[in-house]
Amino acid sequence: MNDVETVRVRLDLAYDGTLFAGWARQPTLRTVQGALEEGLERLLRTTALGLPAPRLTVAGRTDAGVHARGQVAHVDIPVARWDALPGRSDRGPGESLVARLAGVLPPDVVVHRATLAPAGFDARFSALYRRYAFRIADDAALRDPLRRTHVLWHRRPLDVVAMHDAVQALRGVRDFAAYCKPRPGATTIRELKELDWERPAGGPDAGLVVARVVADAFCHNMVRSLVGASIAVGEGRKDVAWPSEVLASRRRELNAAVVPAHGLTLEEVVYPPDDELAARADRIRAMRMDEDVWDTP
Repeated sequence: MNDVETVRVRLDLAYDGTLFAGWARQPTLRTVQGALEEGLERLLRTTALGLPAPRLTVAGRTDAGVHARGQVAHVDIPVARWDALPGRSDRGPGESLVARLAGVLPPDVVVHRATLAPAGFDARFSALYRRYAFRIADDAALRDPLRRTHVLWHRRPLDVVAMHDAVQALRGVRDFAAYCKPRPGATTIRELKELDWERPAGGPDAGLVVARVVADAFCHNMVRSLVGASIAVGEGRKDVAWPSEVLASRRRELNAAVVPAHGLTLEEVVYPPDDELAARADRIRAMRMDEDVWDTP
């Protein structure tokens, strides 16, 4: 940042993706990154001081319509601007940044915490894994208009046991070419740590059909394609072995349709202990830096 001393700040945030064209800044479109960077610039006024505008690095770059409850990003802030955030208040810089961002950000994006990042922290490359959830209502009695932008409505009842059994063989390090939208220069090999379907008996998701999906990273449309294949099994249109057969074929045209984005939520990003952050970032950066697209499920 033009040789200006900076501090790296971790932001923990959430957003409703309904009215955003995804995370990544795009000309003329409303994006989460754009809204946050504009809010940070209003508070930090770096460009007015001849410094570069704030630029965010995010753990999971989500597509249009995808939501986040546990998103993580980092931003490098000039030390002088960080120290000046509290003004005359007795709050620390992080608490002040959160409070002041609440006054300038739109209501569909919220920063919950702003903390000095440990040495070596990189929101994208230091992450061990990302956890997503996909929610489906397949019973008219559970069709809640207040959750219509977060839960996919499905007209036919689904066999959750068959859905769960069908995707267990997809776990592990696999080539998910049949479940990813191809992009030049981007690998389709990912480690799928968990893919579980259940119908919770209690809590806010009681009665819904819910997927828990955990991976080191995701290729483009991967989760929504896996959900589409699961639904085909849950409806009885395909047998339990079919998702594995699709995976083995590496042919995307054999897969079911990609489901709509609004049922998908980034729930959590997990990092290693502080003393392992830098090594993790170096290792993953070397693997993924040349990819055109990463973690857009």
